[in-house]
Amino acid sequence: MTRTRIEAALTDLLFNEELTLQEAADRHFAPEYRQRTDGEWADRGEFLDHIAHLRTLVADGHVEVHEELTDGNRYADRHTAHITKKDGTTVRMEVYVFADLAADGRFSRIEETTLMLQGSSADRDLGSAR
Repeated sequence: MTRTRIEAALTDLLFNEELTLQEAADRHFAPEYRQRTDGEWADRGEFLDHIAHLRTLVADGHVEVHEELTDGNRYADRHTAHITKKDGTTVRMEVYVFADLAADGRFSRIEETTLMLQGSSADRDLGSAR
């Protein structure tokens, strides 16, 4: 089983313009995918709405993984998302992730908490904005 990783998933979703949103999602997220960000649950459709919205705001960026652990179908990491928005402003968010992987190695569930390191107060909900 090839396991997806958060760095690859977020890079494809947000920064890889060669992939459509659906192609990126299908590569890294199982059909039953759901996510809780800062206490708010979203199903796969709501998650994709969120990413579609981010794609209208994000110009460039990268993901810096600080720690990453897997154990069977369990995944955890701490990473920082470095984002440059289309208006030229920058955002840095530290994210703590606990996840389950489906049998095929794609994410089936992610629960995450975000911590704003740099950005405006309007960017605080970037992790769940739709």
